[in-house]
Amino acid sequence: MKSPQHLPMTQFPIVDDCLQVGGRAITEIALAVGGTPFYVYDRQSMTRRMAELRAAMPEGLTIKFAIKANPMPAVVQHMASLADGLDVASAGELRVALDTGIDPIKVSFAGPGKMDWELKQAIASGAVLNLESEGEMERAAVIGEALGMQPRAAVRVNPAFELKSSGVKMGGGPKAFGVDSERVPAMLVRLGELGIDFRGFHIYSGSQNLSAESIIEAQNKTIDLSCELAAYAPQPVRVLNIGGGYGIPLFPGDPRLDLAPIGENLERRMAEVAERLDGAQVVIELGRYLVGEAGLYVCEVVDRKPSRGQMFIVTNGGLHQHLAASGNFGQVLRKNFPVVVANKVRGQERELANVVGPLCTPLDILASQMDLAVAQPGDLIAVYQSGAYGFTTSPIAFLSHPPPRQILV
Repeated sequence: MKSPQHLPMTQFPIVDDCLQVGGRAITEIALAVGGTPFYVYDRQSMTRRMAELRAAMPEGLTIKFAIKANPMPAVVQHMASLADGLDVASAGELRVALDTGIDPIKVSFAGPGKMDWELKQAIASGAVLNLESEGEMERAAVIGEALGMQPRAAVRVNPAFELKSSGVKMGGGPKAFGVDSERVPAMLVRLGELGIDFRGFHIYSGSQNLSAESIIEAQNKTIDLSCELAAYAPQPVRVLNIGGGYGIPLFPGDPRLDLAPIGENLERRMAEVAERLDGAQVVIELGRYLVGEAGLYVCEVVDRKPSRGQMFIVTNGGLHQHLAASGNFGQVLRKNFPVVVANKVRGQERELANVVGPLCTPLDILASQMDLAVAQPGDLIAVYQSGAYGFTTSPIAFLSHPPPRQILV
């Protein structure tokens, strides 16, 4: 039985056996950006992905971009022009969001450890706080009173259920995120006493899910739970954020997520929400799904060396710049991202090789025993699916190597 293979990566054209991004050869981009390693993001790919998503989802669904997936200001500016709102997870991301010129009420601020100065900044800006605890609610009320401003807030709910088959589970059981659903009724009563401008609920169960069936089940349970909790709300529910979780194929054997059944189910459920919650705005927030496939991480081969029957391709990039591709960002058993020799993608001469970085650790692996074109020093290695959780989730200061560059084309 053959090992599973990566799905074909077709988002970037290949001309003369060289990857093209934004109509330019990757070798040309390397010169333009000032050298390797670098991340390159394709705005056209992001635009296509949003158009495909809107075509599959019901009319009237609000789509937010979760900045944490890729907070590069140029990327956020582009996504702000495509999305209906932005979700942030820090005051730093909030500043990037507001710099786009977006209406602050379209910005939501989540995260379990918001500091007082972050709450103050969010309240003063007019962004919507996703309250993660009763204590955070009390602090927001005090700060709002001191500012003479009414905080805008939704309650983030930690449901009893989880998003099955998700890469990262954000809800269900004991969690640092949100308020346990059984505690929410009492919290809503207190929220009304504090005079906070209640906007609605935020329920995010998990991420990186490739099962339409699991996403539909979680969305249905989320909508049902929200309708139950609405009975305790001090004001009508105006916004129901049902999270995201839509995944992209990262590893061998990963399928593409089928959006059609998700969209069909949401259309039915949104009609129900309109009736039971008096037309509340239904929101999904997506990060990786919108930008993950639009990016490449590119590094340069500096050496090739045989070792006891295996070939090692040594590059000037590695886990310090792309932790996820190294397998050290949530993987239990390491699996390869799609990796190619970018300037000879198909390459007639091929070999099984390991791609490693320059760091003094055996964890510094970008590809393990992959079928690649024979790479020589000076060739470029490209890691697909690198538009999300690449640059900012990596230990860039590790061993004091210079950081990678970033470019949007």
